[in-house]
Amino acid sequence: MVKKLLNKLRGIGMITALAATSMVFSSYNSNSTFSLVNSSYSVDAVLESSNPFKFDLEPAVSLMPKLQVYDSLDLGTKGLNFDAFRYALQGMQRMKDLGYEFNTNIVTIADFSQPSSKKRLYIVDLDNYQVLFNTYVSHGRNSGKDVAKKFSNKLSSYQSSLGFYLTKDTYFGKHGYSLQLEGLEKGINDNASRRAIVMHGANYVNEKMISSLGYIGRSQGCPAISTRESKEIISTIKDGTCLFIYSPLSSYVNKSSLLN
Repeated sequence: MVKKLLNKLRGIGMITALAATSMVFSSYNSNSTFSLVNSSYSVDAVLESSNPFKFDLEPAVSLMPKLQVYDSLDLGTKGLNFDAFRYALQGMQRMKDLGYEFNTNIVTIADFSQPSSKKRLYIVDLDNYQVLFNTYVSHGRNSGKDVAKKFSNKLSSYQSSLGFYLTKDTYFGKHGYSLQLEGLEKGINDNASRRAIVMHGANYVNEKMISSLGYIGRSQGCPAISTRESKEIISTIKDGTCLFIYSPLSSYVNKSSLLN
């Protein structure tokens, strides 16, 4: 049944083999329905229809062919968790569906399934198939030592908040050139502004810390980056791009309004 469905989706020229396989196998279930982003369809209905376009598949999968970028850029070899990339695209599609205006060409993913000793920040140009940056990023000091395991949306928690953010304006603060972030998920990261969660440069994000401690320094919840790269990174992703902070915790995935 799944094989027939994949062939049908590919046959109508709206979804690539990789995108179809990734999305369908991740969401196909015993009830004979499947989901593409945030829409569910009857497998039998799509297979039997002579006009699958009536199911309005095109809006749902417009970003999904970008899944090819993962393999084309060998992002797995670079350490990026495939689920982090897939969920990032899925959430961006939902943001589009909800009317958010942002640049869909660039996505920034902080993959907190990796320890901070790894270059776990990925900034990808989806249109031009380029990794613009792959570097270190901190997590909150109360989220864990080398690996972030605990997350919070509460003030003064000093923990990172997962989920989707929109980048906003830049400003000069106590950490120098910094980037405001808007948390988009209620109860998960929507206190970002009140918590002063921003992207900024920090001296404790450097490889010397890894050599001495085994991990980089930690923030009060901000995704801090190295001072050497901060200006270039912030200038690249400012003013309306998507930042996705990922963890494999099922509690986040199940609660996320942009993934369900």
